[in-house]
Amino acid sequence: MAADTRTRMLDTTARLLQQRGYHGTSLNDILGESGAPRGSLYFHFPGGKDQLVIEASRAAVDKVTKHRRDVLAAAATPAAAVRAFADGIVVLLRETDYQLGCPIAPIVLDGTSDVADLADLCRSTFEEWIGLLRGSFEEAGIPDKRAEALALLTQSSFEGALLIARAYRDVAPVVTVGGELEAMVAAATPRAA
Repeated sequence: MAADTRTRMLDTTARLLQQRGYHGTSLNDILGESGAPRGSLYFHFPGGKDQLVIEASRAAVDKVTKHRRDVLAAAATPAAAVRAFADGIVVLLRETDYQLGCPIAPIVLDGTSDVADLADLCRSTFEEWIGLLRGSFEEAGIPDKRAEALALLTQSSFEGALLIARAYRDVAPVVTVGGELEAMVAAATPRAA
């Protein structure tokens, strides 16, 4: 039962952070929506809200990172992986009624630099995600500097398209940006002999 309460609190926190950001997510909201008793907060998370947010964010990031690794490994080309990422974002937006997106973007936008471990998690997450893209692009023969630039462009473009799609409540920005990124990555990838 205790593990279930802890898991519910982590899942609820991750979802609320994506919807409301760090400052918009109160402990009362987390407890109320998770159905967890008040005493369980400090039992499971002695560091309070910051510990809970960091652990929930880390779990959400780990899930996304695993998915990204799986997509990159399964895709025939880096361009196909970029298309798969766009398609996955479209599904996520539709399934969650435009409520969920990147697990860390709302935290970054909320300005939580005063929580050093959380700021570090956000920075290292983007470094890892960009690094995964860069590695895939380099493996396909794209020169290092170009692979780095395309990886940064891909990550930032998807982050921006996700934000605009949520504001518009329309997946068209993600579809458009995904198509353009797919074409750019395909054009930059050397043809196999």
